[in-house]
Amino acid sequence: MNIQNVASEQTAIGIAHSKLILIGEHAVVHGQPAIAIPFPLVGVESVVEYVPGSVKLDSSFYHGPIDSVPENLNGIANCIKETLDYLGLPSRDLLIRINSSIPHGKGLGSSASVAVSIVRSLFSYAEEEYTNDTLLKLADVAETYAHGSPSGIDTLTITSETPVWYEKEKPIDFIELSEDFHFVVADSGRIGDTRLAVESVANLLRTAPRRFQRKLDRIGELTHQAKHALEKAGKHFLGQMLNEAQKELEALGVSDAGLNKLIYFARQEGALGAKLTGGGNGGCIIALARNEVHSRQLAEKLRKVGAHAVWPFVLKKDH
Repeated sequence: MNIQNVASEQTAIGIAHSKLILIGEHAVVHGQPAIAIPFPLVGVESVVEYVPGSVKLDSSFYHGPIDSVPENLNGIANCIKETLDYLGLPSRDLLIRINSSIPHGKGLGSSASVAVSIVRSLFSYAEEEYTNDTLLKLADVAETYAHGSPSGIDTLTITSETPVWYEKEKPIDFIELSEDFHFVVADSGRIGDTRLAVESVANLLRTAPRRFQRKLDRIGELTHQAKHALEKAGKHFLGQMLNEAQKELEALGVSDAGLNKLIYFARQEGALGAKLTGGGNGGCIIALARNEVHSRQLAEKLRKVGAHAVWPFVLKKDH
């Protein structure tokens, strides 16, 4: 509302979409590249308003002062404090309401989206402009609490409109698409434990280093090929790369029966390629459709075969 800047009348909103890993999950932890894409169909809205008293958070997972948040929200609380500090605002008299349509624990970057939307809403409340670097730095405060040393790929993709090429300790690159790509994301309905999945892959590497390093290197090669597909070779080639990557992820033991069922069903129904997205062992799959009509049909069929939630969406070429 912003009525003559009177604090007690003011509300401000910040929004953020979510993200998907298209290819490269697990291998990216061990120095290989990954491609992440913005996922606009689910997201977070943060609404800040003047309410006298301490700074309070109102969300589906917690309601109360930010000084008493449960441990898993420490990152968000610190992100709020650091942003207020950066803006030179006192840490009081605010209610921050979080509305999220991102299913938690599905590899869609839920915690990073919450952080980005909060930072945007606080800047809007203070009527200050921000640079993308400032936004990333402040949002990563929350991610550091959630993931130890985050790669930064989540916050980066959530603030981007185009696919992101990510390699540890190398400059970030953005991918220009040669055409529109139609995808369907389907939620298995089960929460994936990314940390557990990452640890299980690390254990495999310790027990049989040569065998499993080959699989991670292969995912790296496929990720390079997928970049070529997005930029030049097109959707049929991309589909093949996604299928090949899935083979390696299955060999790493991170794709379970529930995911495999959805993946094989999508291929049977004409998907050009399908694989898990994110940590695996629960969470979501991503399937590449032939065109817009096919993506809607495929979404409907995946819903009927038991996917918990389904989202057809298009990754658009910059026209």
